Amino acid sequence: MKLLLCLAVAAGVLAQVPPHSPMADAGANLPAQKIGPNDLIAVTVYDAPELTRTVRVGADGLIRLPMLKRQIKADGLMPGELESAIATALCAEQLIIDPFVTVTVAEYNSRPISVAGAVKQPLTFQANNPVTLLEAITRAGGLSPEAGSEILVSRPKSASDSAGSSLVQRIPVKGLIDAADPALNIRLTGGEEIRVPEVGKFFVLGNVHKPGVFPMQGNTEISVLKALASAEGLMPLASKEAYIYRREGAGGSKNEIPVPLKKIMDRKAPDIPLLADDILYVPDATGRRATLAALEKIVMYGSGASTALIYSSSIRH
Repeated sequence: MKLLLCLAVAAGVLAQVPPHSPMADAGANLPAQKIGPNDLIAVTVYDAPELTRTVRVGADGLIRLPMLKRQIKADGLMPGELESAIATALCAEQLIIDPFVTVTVAEYNSRPISVAGAVKQPLTFQANNPVTLLEAITRAGGLSPEAGSEILVSRPKSASDSAGSSLVQRIPVKGLIDAADPALNIRLTGGEEIRVPEVGKFFVLGNVHKPGVFPMQGNTEISVLKALASAEGLMPLASKEAYIYRREGAGGSKNEIPVPLKKIMDRKAPDIPLLADDILYVPDATGRRATLAALEKIVMYGSGASTALIYSSSIRH
C-alpha cells in the first residue's frame, strides 16, 4: 500500500509540472536522450540540499544517492523517467513526502561514435546530439585520398540480439557524397563505429617504366596487362616472363605465380587478374631476379623505387 502511494505521488508530481518547468525541460543543458553508463547527471531535490548533487552513472548502469538504501537503475531511462524513479525511492524509504526531483544530463559518455580508417583525422566523439554520417565524417576531416568505395557503419547489437554480432551497414561513397542520396546519410545516435577501408592496391615492380603502387579503382577488374599499362609499359630489356606474388590467407606465405607475358601479349594465353596487395614483378631478360625479401622491402619503404634500386638489393639467378 505504501509503495502504491509513493508511485501515485511520483506520478502526480510529474503530471502537475507545467510544460516549461525545470522537470519538463530535464536535460535542457544537453539534449534529452536515454541515460547510459558513465554519463554524468545532475540530480536536484527541492528543499533537500543533502540530496542535491552531481552523480556519475556506474558501469552497471546504477546510481547511488545519500541516505537511500538501494541503488537506482539509470541506464536506459530518459531524464524524466529517472526523476520519477528517484521520487518513488525517496517516498518508499520515507525520506521525503511528495518529493520534487529534477534530473539533467551534464555530460554524455555512453554515446561514443568512432571514425577510423581512411579519413584525415580519425577520432572518437560523444553524440550529445544525433548526428548524420556526413557530419561524423566531416568531424574527422573528410575522406583521405586513399579511401575506398565503401563506408562501413557498425551499430551495437540490440538486447534482443542473441547472436552477439553487431549490425554492419555498407554505404557507397559515390551515393553518399557524389549523388547526395539522403537515404544513405543515416542518423547516428551513439555507439556506432564508422570505418573507411582504404582502396585496394597492387604493386608493379621491376623492368617497367613507372614502378610503383596503384589503386584498384571501384569494381574494375585489374589484369596483368592493365597493371603494365598503369606502370607505363615494359622496359626494353624486360623479360617475357613475369611473376605474381600473392599472400594466401591472413599471415599466410607468399605464392609465386608465373606469368607468361609474351603469350598473353600475343593472345595465346588468357590475361591474368590481379587481387588487392598482389606484387607483379618483371625481371630483366638476363634472368636475374630480385629476391622476394628485396621486393617486399621496396613495397614497404617506397614502391616508387627505381629499377636500379631493385638490383642493388640481393639478386638471385
